[in-house]
Amino acid sequence: MALRITNLSKTYSNGVKALQNLSLTIGNNMFGLLGPNGAGKSTLMRTIATLQEPDTGEIFLDDVNVLKEKDKVRGLLGYLPQEFGVYPKMSALDMLDHLAVMKGITQASQRKEIVEALLQQTNLWDARKKNLGGYSGGMKQRFGIAQALLANPKLIIVDEPTAGLDPAERNRFLNLLGSIGRDTVVILSTHIVEDVRELCPRMAVIAGGQVLLEGAPEETLNTLHGRIFSKKVESQEEMTAVGEGHTVVSTQLSGGKHEVRIYAESDPGEGFIPVEQNLEDVYFLTIKQPKPSAAA
Repeated sequence: MALRITNLSKTYSNGVKALQNLSLTIGNNMFGLLGPNGAGKSTLMRTIATLQEPDTGEIFLDDVNVLKEKDKVRGLLGYLPQEFGVYPKMSALDMLDHLAVMKGITQASQRKEIVEALLQQTNLWDARKKNLGGYSGGMKQRFGIAQALLANPKLIIVDEPTAGLDPAERNRFLNLLGSIGRDTVVILSTHIVEDVRELCPRMAVIAGGQVLLEGAPEETLNTLHGRIFSKKVESQEEMTAVGEGHTVVSTQLSGGKHEVRIYAESDPGEGFIPVEQNLEDVYFLTIKQPKPSAAA
């Protein structure tokens, strides 16, 4: 199973170019789609999920034309959007049963087996009779995955799933995602680099509606080996001086001082020390690059 996206473009009526000749091939397992807010991730996810039309381009799921065979795609798709609604006065058990009927699972015994298994898999069994309106944010996200997994989808799209979750719920959710991504195309769209590092064998970084980087996280990390350096500075003047003389990757507060991470081909001296590269370094350096032209 593979998802092939070719030269996808979308410009909104206000002139925003959300997608610009974007092409990607995504195989089985978890694929991380990283990008800042406004990068075009949600537009791409909605287009793949048959919820909006692109201006140009093609999408195929194996031999299924996603843009022309929408009903067929919807039968193969599980989708957890960034925000999704639930009926607050319905229990998870009743809601999943109702959604299973809508997915075409009409045999009661089969539906019962599937719904109960999903509630177990998402660790919601003990809360299955609780109204969804009383669920925490993390529980709602796990319910969202349960409904996305109905009817054994071949393609699962998950858009910004851990935003706003506390650390414990985030870990539960990531463990759940990791358990379903081996034999299915799973696209994890996020701006949280750590989510991709923990889950995804392959990833892409997009910004301005274009793919800036695609590959395995470990491969992208290797390109920065021995080229990331760090030091702490105390004043804004020092920060400015570092920025004028070096390629700054990121800055963050550490012990009341600003830790500055820079990219350099060789040891820059000036009190900088070599540090181990991480996926955030890859991400920040990538989105700071000049974007390729739409015709590239």
